Amino acid sequence: MAEQQQQQGEFDCIVVGAGVQGCFTAYQLAKNHQRTLLLEQFLLPHSRGSSHGQTRIIRKAYEQDFYTVMMEECYQLWAQLEKETNTTLFRRTGILVKGPEDDEEFQLFTETLRRNAVPTETLMPDEFQKRLPHMVLRSGEAAVIDTTAGVLYADRALKAAQSYFQSLGGVIKDGEKVLNIQPGSIVTVTTASGEYRAKRLVITAGPWANTLLAHTGLQLPLSVVKINVCYWREKVAGTYGVATRFPCFLQIASDGADYHIYGLPSNEYPGLVKICYHMGSDTEPDRRDRQKDQTDVNILSRFVSIFLPGLEPEPAVVESCLYTVTPDHHFVLDRHPSHSNIIIGAGFSGHGFKFGPIVGKLLCELSLGKVPSYDLSPFKIQRFQGHMKASL
Repeated sequence: MAEQQQQQGEFDCIVVGAGVQGCFTAYQLAKNHQRTLLLEQFLLPHSRGSSHGQTRIIRKAYEQDFYTVMMEECYQLWAQLEKETNTTLFRRTGILVKGPEDDEEFQLFTETLRRNAVPTETLMPDEFQKRLPHMVLRSGEAAVIDTTAGVLYADRALKAAQSYFQSLGGVIKDGEKVLNIQPGSIVTVTTASGEYRAKRLVITAGPWANTLLAHTGLQLPLSVVKINVCYWREKVAGTYGVATRFPCFLQIASDGADYHIYGLPSNEYPGLVKICYHMGSDTEPDRRDRQKDQTDVNILSRFVSIFLPGLEPEPAVVESCLYTVTPDHHFVLDRHPSHSNIIIGAGFSGHGFKFGPIVGKLLCELSLGKVPSYDLSPFKIQRFQGHMKASL
């Protein structure tokens, strides 16, 4: 019966967008015995959104307690997927949080780590120089390591979540761009290839969220920015690699930088270290390749030349990624204000990948009408009143 309904385009739930949030939402729905369709406009795998690439940072180090608290279970859920798929998705490296000792933002990080009893190491200047001889700690700067942190293997994680979802009977249709959404007690989703119906819809479309929400009479205050993902060559191979115990890092309040600078030890390309600026330039998702702004690359070149003298100060490889940013840089995890069977996961603001498993669980809970496992008040659409506009 279920197979016949799927052949007729009928499901319990449709998830639109097969990035990390959509994949884990579909995975959780299938685990809850929901006949689930995962729709993706591009052929999988692809590099046009926000979830592609080989690596991401996972950490508990945050300014806000609610993120740190959510990450506790999130680590467990990542480990569960590793076990279910017999795939290594995480490498522990720690993350160094570094910045001016009297900086308010730096203090928020350290206080949140302390309040939540996250295992940490504080590096005094002499110890810092001994432990990280190829990184500069300026006078007045302090450094703390969240020892639980590390590297997620992003592309591998998406593939694992998708394959396990399918093993549970979930259906993935890629290369199917959504052309229309018709809300109602049964939601109808139209693509160029067909029409699908479901009791519930979850929208996790990343930079295309507002394009889809326009069909439902809603527009959120989301901005899309293009990030230059830069890789910097080691002057001496292995200087910033696993063998030297070089951690991921987060630099706060660097010269001329309004946002964090973050980096990962050399891993993806031999002898290259991934270092990025946590903001980019406004773009439109379907016109990203026309955006040639290099402001973030210039900021990074200055940072590398000052703080990482063992790297060449010009990037060897530059790739790109899209952030979908909310005004407060917090996520949107909520029901549609006019259609309670449409759930929205959006605005992950460049720091959502690591939360994929817990976001998937929460969006699944919202879709099924369950009480969410965490307080979602920081992620409510209501906080944008005055910023939103109707699209119809």
